[in-house]
Amino acid sequence: MTASRALMTVVKKNYHHGDLKDTLEDAAVEILREVGVNGLSMRKLADRVGVSRSAPYHHFEDKKALLNAIAHRGFVLQAQAIDDQEPSQGSSFQEQVKSFVHTYVTWAVEHPEYYDLMFGREVWQASDPPDDFAQESRGYFRRYVERVERWQHSGHIQSDLSALRFAQVSWSSLHGISRLLIDGIYVDKKAQNAICDAAADIFFKS
Repeated sequence: MTASRALMTVVKKNYHHGDLKDTLEDAAVEILREVGVNGLSMRKLADRVGVSRSAPYHHFEDKKALLNAIAHRGFVLQAQAIDDQEPSQGSSFQEQVKSFVHTYVTWAVEHPEYYDLMFGREVWQASDPPDDFAQESRGYFRRYVERVERWQHSGHIQSDLSALRFAQVSWSSLHGISRLLIDGIYVDKKAQNAICDAAADIFFKS
């Protein structure tokens, strides 16, 4: 059974049980992975999951609202992935840093359909993002600033540096590395690992 047929079967079973919204998001992510943002439409989404072409509009006002929801989900998923890979208590600072850097970049590379929207113009430049999305994205970065502050308090990063500016510059580097890998500028896994290790060494030996 193909992925699309399996998805349609799930929808038919769960359509009246309040699961259609999540199923639509899952299907939209699948389409984004296959053909990108320009290839996604509400009509194609309805056809993919086997519902009426008006059904998606009961959950998403339009395509932009759908993309916002997917980007919001991406922030939640990446943050969860980073938390799940957090080294155990007692691990060295360098282990913590390398875990964070590698998990951030690896997740971005493995989930470009989310990452492209999380930091893409389709969401940020179209118009003001919805409040829940803005809160999640800002909270996502605020948690990174707080992480930097903890590292400062433990003496691993210079205390006279602005935690906010350090977070902005170091995150920009991680984002740039992720984009280069997603866009195929670097494709070798060994290179990816080496770049992540170098980023951890350069930024977190301040």
